[in-house]
Amino acid sequence: MSQHIQAEKCSHQEIRRYEDISLCIRSALEQYFLDLNGEKPNAIYDMVIKSAERPMLEIVLKQAGGNQTQAAEMLGINRNTLRKKLIEFNLI
Repeated sequence: MSQHIQAEKCSHQEIRRYEDISLCIRSALEQYFLDLNGEKPNAIYDMVIKSAERPMLEIVLKQAGGNQTQAAEMLGINRNTLRKKLIEFNLI
């Protein structure tokens, strides 16, 4: 499902939150390129995904009181996928 279609199903407040996160990522990437000072970037996709994924997992798991089933439901992913990611990021 595209981000645009998902946004249509969200409240205005939820859309604003998505925009805030997007703005933070945009700002960080712009600064990243400035900091490179002409050097060639490498593996940007993985860098951005991993930078966002770990704190997302930490916060959602905390909000779920450590309950992985609830956290997986909140994230919209399978519990086994969540466990794999938690192990990957040394969160369990």
